[in-house]
Order: sequence, then C-alpha cells, then structure tokens
Amino acid sequence: MSLIPSIFGNRRSNIFDPFSLDVWDPFEGFPFSGAVANRETSSFAGARIDWKETPEAHVFKADLPGLKKEEVKVEVEDGSVLQISGERSSEKEEKNDTWHRVERISGKFLRRFRLPENAKLNEVKAAMENGVLTVTVPKVEVKKPDVKAIDISG
Repeated sequence: MSLIPSIFGNRRSNIFDPFSLDVWDPFEGFPFSGAVANRETSSFAGARIDWKETPEAHVFKADLPGLKKEEVKVEVEDGSVLQISGERSSEKEEKNDTWHRVERISGKFLRRFRLPENAKLNEVKAAMENGVLTVTVPKVEVKKPDVKAIDISG
C-alpha cells in the first residue's frame, strides 16, 4: 500500500493495491455528486483506516471518534473480505436552536479489505478504545522447511 498521497484527494490507498476495495467517486466534491451516491451514506464513507502487517497478525486501526462499539459492525464475508461499517447519527435539531456551523460528519460508512490467504479468519478480534477501533487478524504460522545438511564426499 502506498503512503504517497494520491492526486485524487490525499488518500493513502493505492488504486493498484489488490487488497484494497476502496471505491473512488470521480464526482466527489461536485455539487451534483448526490446523483452518483447518496450523500448521507457517502459523506462518512472515507473513514480513515490504517492496515499494518506484523509477523503475527494483520492489524487494522480506524479512527471513529464519538462512536460507541454498538454503532460499529465488523464482519468477514465471502471467506476473505473484512468489512467495517457503522453509522454516526446526526444531532437532533431543536426549533429554537440557531446553527452557525455544521462540520461534524454524520451518516453511514463502509470499508472493505480483501484479506490475504495467510489470515486466520476464525480468530479475528476487535476492540474499541477512546474512539479507535482495532481489528486484529492473526496470521497462519508459516512452517520453516526442514533443512538437512548433506555431507560432500570426495
């Protein structure tokens, strides 16, 4: 995965990354972009998630400030796709309130990642602490080949 920002909106994913299932919306930011996707569902679709691989596991970290663990769903589908989804509810509007600025994003989000073959899908664990979701996918231990030294005669 490339760490170089893309020309398409400072994303840290790479369009050539076979494990990324990010969907790029070429009309994002245009006034009529709601015609392509419902703005309520796509406004928070870019939940920022880091994916690192350690010798023992694949670790995903998502910044989800203000969300409770009940508002987030972590699933493995089709045997190899990790899906992280949820919804942040918008604040109730009172008739007597005057809003000066609304910058916090509400709506649904969905991110999907194709997991490599070395993932132990039946041992996936997720934890939420201080608005950070951590999903740990252990890796299958790779057996080291038995090496037998051969004496050279002569």
